Amino acid sequence: MHQQKHWRDRLHEVIYESNTPAGKTFDVSLLVLILGSIVVVMLDSVDWMNERYGHLFYILEWTFTIIFTIEYLLRLISIKRPMGYVFSFLGIIDLLAIIPGYLSILFAGTQSLLVFRALRLLRVFRIFKLSNYLSEMRFLGTAMKGSLRKISIFMLTVLMLVIILGSSMYLIEGRENGFKSIPDSIYWSIVTITTVGYGDISPATPLGKAVASLIMLIGYGIIAVPTGIITTEMAIAARRKDQKHEVCPRCGKEGHDADANYCKKCGEHL
Repeated sequence: MHQQKHWRDRLHEVIYESNTPAGKTFDVSLLVLILGSIVVVMLDSVDWMNERYGHLFYILEWTFTIIFTIEYLLRLISIKRPMGYVFSFLGIIDLLAIIPGYLSILFAGTQSLLVFRALRLLRVFRIFKLSNYLSEMRFLGTAMKGSLRKISIFMLTVLMLVIILGSSMYLIEGRENGFKSIPDSIYWSIVTITTVGYGDISPATPLGKAVASLIMLIGYGIIAVPTGIITTEMAIAARRKDQKHEVCPRCGKEGHDADANYCKKCGEHL
């Protein structure tokens, strides 16, 4: 029993701990395998490479799938609470990395979903202790979350605008100029207002061209709005990041500077 426990502890140390030579070697080797499997999946999608090396790619894809399956099972064996790992963020990603390989037996073409293995490269943050990058990711996530409501209202306004403008272009141009239906006209309005401009539909009448010019000018202004919203939220998040989360015991004021020793409102010692 003691030997079994010792064996599991050693396995856990290699698989889950990256601060040991064996653990770091395991994790770096795992990253190399992940990169190799992604490259194989991408090359296999090229027709001439698939025709020439398809059999080799098939063998490599299944080799990687079997290796990752063994690794996943070892992670379950070496941890005391395996269900905690199964439903964790990295655990779900690890499972998504191997499921498409087995699904390809039943459903042809699902092996292309193996590119989900790219998500496993997130382990690089843990391996090399890039905690500062994780902190900045949380900072960006806070800013995006804070701007979500404003951007949602803005997108709803834009949606109403393209519906109105698209419907107007349907009445102005008509079917003979390519605007065959209101949905087609709305599609053209979206393509134009986002400044993409595919050119598959274009106005022919002077009034239609005038409306199109107006939509293009509106499009340039619309692009700047979400950027301004997110930038403002990032500035607010940055100020909160540099502030103490301690609440003044006297007046209840919060949001003090990081180096503050006294409350900026009442002077109480923090």
